[in-house]
Amino acid sequence: MNILVTGAAGFIGSALSIRLLADGHNVIGIDNFNDYYDVSLKRARVARALSFEKFSLHEIDVADKQAVAQVFQQESIDRVMHLAAQAGVRYSLDNPSAYIDANMHGFLNILEACRDHPVEHLVYASTSSVYGANQTMPFSEHVGTNHPVSLYAATKKANELMAHSYAHLFQVPVTGLRFFTVYGPWGRPDMALFKFTQKILAGEPIDVYGYGEQSRDFTYIDDIVEGIVRTLANPAKPANNWDAQQPDPSLASAPYKIYNIGSNSPQPLMRYIEVLEECLGVEAQKNMLPMQLGDVKNTYADVSDLIADVGYKPDTTIEVGVKHFVEWYRNYFKSDNKN
Repeated sequence: MNILVTGAAGFIGSALSIRLLADGHNVIGIDNFNDYYDVSLKRARVARALSFEKFSLHEIDVADKQAVAQVFQQESIDRVMHLAAQAGVRYSLDNPSAYIDANMHGFLNILEACRDHPVEHLVYASTSSVYGANQTMPFSEHVGTNHPVSLYAATKKANELMAHSYAHLFQVPVTGLRFFTVYGPWGRPDMALFKFTQKILAGEPIDVYGYGEQSRDFTYIDDIVEGIVRTLANPAKPANNWDAQQPDPSLASAPYKIYNIGSNSPQPLMRYIEVLEECLGVEAQKNMLPMQLGDVKNTYADVSDLIADVGYKPDTTIEVGVKHFVEWYRNYFKSDNKN
């Protein structure tokens, strides 16, 4: 198939592109290579995909409506995985406009392109952050998500609503995937595992927010990719059992679906750090700090729908996943004591 991957130089987008290429698909990548974090890392990621003949890259911004439309006009696209977005909860406190431009305008442009050039399936990245102030565990797609605690989460919740409207109005088959704390090789420098590793090897203290009392449903990158691949192959359909009198937020009378993709095994943050210390062979100096604005204390994914519909449950342990990240980090930066 011809599969469009937006955010193809990103952490998840690059890993997905390589998997799809290895499976024999043609992949059309989009990325704007913004400088939210180290652009050289993005270039290194996408270079792996460019080694495949079936990969093509368009260096455009999804917020540029004309550029997005041109890609859809030029390419014969069967399915779309929309990952391009302004990521990060904490950055949204300082630069909210970036989230409106990328996450709202960008997604609208993708929806419009899929309306004008019909595709078999549009899948897009949502986030566990949409659960916000809700602390009914595990987080289920069948409960409401009306209390986001960051603008980042609010834009992703808005994406889910926008997707439903296009599924309803124009019959665009669309599925949202709520990712839970993705980590692993080629990860983002703004995320905890990368920052912790960098500081520990430099002999610097790490900042541990929430006084280390948080837990996260850490999900390894390969598990995320497997979930995406299976979901892409399973286009959303109208739900026969959707009840307008008691509406289920994860289903619709339109071709629309929402899934969690998480490990279904939340781990204490201090255990995550402990595993990292074991892999590095160094004990971290820790600055214990209060929760940051926009953070939630715990996350825990209910993945029963993912299992039922696409036959998959993420199962990589943090002991395995963190080890793979540390091996990649040491190799990528070619040093045990500097970044």
